[in-house]
Amino acid sequence: MSLVSPLPDVPVTGEYAYDWALVDVETSGLVPRRDRVLSVAVITMGPDGEQTGEFSTLVSPGCDPGPVDVHGLTPELLQGAPAFDQVAGRIGAMLQDRVLVAHNAQFDHDFLAHEFARARMWLPVSKRLCTVALNRQVDPPTDDMKLGTLAAHYGIPRQRAHDALDDTRVLAGVLRASLREAARLDLPLPLVTCPPRAESQFTPSPPKTPCAYRNPGRLTPGGPLRQGMKVAITGETAHARAELVGRAVAAGLNMMTSVSRHTSVLVTNDPTSTSAKARRALAEGVPVIDEPTFLRLLDDVRPGDVHEASAARSAPRGDQGSVTEAVPASDKAAAPEPVAAVPSPRRPQPSARAADKPLAGHRVLVLGGVHADAVAARVRVVELGGSSAINLSASVTDVVLLPGGEKDRRMKRINALELPVREPHWLDAPTTADRSPSASRKQDPQVLPRGGVVDLPMPHGGPAPEWYVTAGWAPQSDCEIDVVAFLLDEDEQVAFDEDFVFYGAPENPAGTVRLLTGGPAEQTIALNLASLPPATRKIVVAAAIDGAATFGTVGAIQVGAAPGSNGAPVARATLDAATTERTLLLAEIYRRGPLWRLRAVGQGYDHGLDALARGYGVDVAG
Repeated sequence: MSLVSPLPDVPVTGEYAYDWALVDVETSGLVPRRDRVLSVAVITMGPDGEQTGEFSTLVSPGCDPGPVDVHGLTPELLQGAPAFDQVAGRIGAMLQDRVLVAHNAQFDHDFLAHEFARARMWLPVSKRLCTVALNRQVDPPTDDMKLGTLAAHYGIPRQRAHDALDDTRVLAGVLRASLREAARLDLPLPLVTCPPRAESQFTPSPPKTPCAYRNPGRLTPGGPLRQGMKVAITGETAHARAELVGRAVAAGLNMMTSVSRHTSVLVTNDPTSTSAKARRALAEGVPVIDEPTFLRLLDDVRPGDVHEASAARSAPRGDQGSVTEAVPASDKAAAPEPVAAVPSPRRPQPSARAADKPLAGHRVLVLGGVHADAVAARVRVVELGGSSAINLSASVTDVVLLPGGEKDRRMKRINALELPVREPHWLDAPTTADRSPSASRKQDPQVLPRGGVVDLPMPHGGPAPEWYVTAGWAPQSDCEIDVVAFLLDEDEQVAFDEDFVFYGAPENPAGTVRLLTGGPAEQTIALNLASLPPATRKIVVAAAIDGAATFGTVGAIQVGAAPGSNGAPVARATLDAATTERTLLLAEIYRRGPLWRLRAVGQGYDHGLDALARGYGVDVAG
């Protein structure tokens, strides 16, 4: 018998009906490749919402259990518990041929995958569903996406937080309610194939020590090496490559695995080399020296300029959470190079009246129209203080119908939900009717226009949050969209190739920037800003289309920034000015004195991801 009664209207057919395996793990830390599972609970559930099985156990981790104040699992409690390999078979049998469901599912999936790998077994999961990603699509009127918050919203009782079995029972209730809401709104489930493309490299490379010095530029003929110079080596060398690299790093040089226009010098013993590095050095005019010359210059490397610490570049501090509007940029770049930073934005006057923002608190879905008209309508919504939606959700308050919008498949559901359907002229003089208080949050995210800027709040005491920058779009059938991140220095270049985070390398070596997959229409860049080295001045988050489609056909992309995986977004932007572009800069997170700021960019390029990466100094094979 089910421990939590299934809702009477849980969908049991179509794309909402699966055999489910709901999972929760408690762990000794947050890094799957390093930390261990302390307890695990699994509940199996059929397509009708009925529970079919349950299993939970403590696990002996063979290490310190970590933050006991969080999970309550002391070494004494774990003493005598089975090792993971002793229970892996039973867990695997419950997961087999079922969709794994968890709150922040990538976290639980990755921990289980590593534990199964240590037990020399394969995690038998082909698909997973994240209830956080599902509820981001549903968008209930909650202040955050924490399991306890959603449980309270859906009326699911909770007894012991951070107890794996109780959390899994709560999760079962949240899943049933979320499936009901998804079916009511006709939303596709954000199922992720496991392992997704974003997990093709499960274990990142060991961290590379960031160079402490700024790049002083290129080596001049007959001149000395200076600390911070970017040096690449190609071809055979008389000394072991590791020895050359070690000596150079010790001298303060930045050893690169690729060549870009910012490379200071290429070292090679073959002046006729046709390697990729040599060809790129020739094309970019990078100086070339041989190994004996390099060794001689290593004996007298001149001092360089140290990267400034974030607090040292002090600037007038803005109010945390304040929004500014940047000088508008052109819709397209003239050359395939990343855009320079937008000039310092102007602050809006604080005297704006409520009457000037009649759509404050409204979330408006625009349907139909040619691309330019749809873009103009969404821009107008933001100008009026509203938020522009990209999909139907529980938070949508109004629908603006442009020509052809009546043919949208969502109109049947919109009419059934009795949402207000507005004519285009409504945006000329909208009514100021507020939403029902029951559908309101304590604080809606600040709406950023294209070029808008917001300070990311940092706590005055306690640990700084990990920031999650999430991009979402309408589900696509003919293309895939990849979200990527570049960690840039003062020269708007990556310090080394591993500072390019993408589906093939979803985590930088230090683990401070990670790519997370929430579904086929949502990806997140997680940023531990407090742990980034001073050399990292900016993180650029971009999206690229894998295929012949363009962002004009994809439509609007929504970008939100939230503290923590379940936190309430502090800012949200809808970017849809693109037409023929295949890559799109979504957001910049950059240092401003002691603060970090986020700018909504929306700058597109017709070229592909490889050209964008090369513009930031990343060598892309192919």
